[in-house]
Amino acid sequence: MANEKIHSRAVPEKTDSDDRQQALEYLAQAWNAAEEEGIEGGALAHASLFAAIATLVSAHGEEIVATLVGELPAKIRAGDYTIDRVIQ
Repeated sequence: MANEKIHSRAVPEKTDSDDRQQALEYLAQAWNAAEEEGIEGGALAHASLFAAIATLVSAHGEEIVATLVGELPAKIRAGDYTIDRVIQ
């Protein structure tokens, strides 16, 4: 009984979106710290992409990740990854 988790109906469940937002915040902190240490943004971006793709391949397999990555050019061109774009 001491090791059982107590769930309250008043506390909302944590979602994947919550986890992703928290992960982005952690990554932003690490990114800023690395830049303060003199690591170039381009090097950070390449290392981050490598780590992300390698993690996805481990979790989902090469074919699924290849399909996902193949969809990126259209998303990039559509502005999905443009941070300072104006949304009307």
